[in-house]
Amino acid sequence: MTAEGKICLGAIVGVHGIRGEVKVKSFTADEKNLTRYGRLSDKDGNRFFNLKIAGHSKELLRVKIQGVDDRNQAETLIGTGLYLERSLLPELAEEEYYHADLIGLKALNAKGEELGCVNALYNFGAGDLIEIKMADNSLEMLPFKKEYVPVINIKDGFIIVEMMHYASEDGEETLES
Repeated sequence: MTAEGKICLGAIVGVHGIRGEVKVKSFTADEKNLTRYGRLSDKDGNRFFNLKIAGHSKELLRVKIQGVDDRNQAETLIGTGLYLERSLLPELAEEEYYHADLIGLKALNAKGEELGCVNALYNFGAGDLIEIKMADNSLEMLPFKKEYVPVINIKDGFIIVEMMHYASEDGEETLES
């Protein structure tokens, strides 16, 4: 999500129609914030985009990019991330985080032993989930709630996670994934 001091606010994932509109997957909490901060750039900062939200196409935004006037031009932008300088984003309230700040943090247990690292965050409609890439390269997902992630320390680069355990029918304790 980050590219040297930038935050990815969205990505161009398709085109709409013949007049150069693109479909954008927004990564902002409120999709309207995609255009709130002014022009955005690509990952390398080589191209800049002035966006205007034109509507919706299913779960995606339909966006008009200034200077992109036909489908062929729009198709060349598929896969482009839309970035903003981190310094232009507002400060967050306590216990609010940008996903980019969490991804890559070490995941420790309550004893301080490293379990893995934060791989991704998701929300499929029933609340936020945090995905931990474990030391053995397996993936574990936990609800992103205080009871499962009681400590988040961005400054020192770690989170504490409480993995869920349950007793199986044979009495052995196993990790619930």
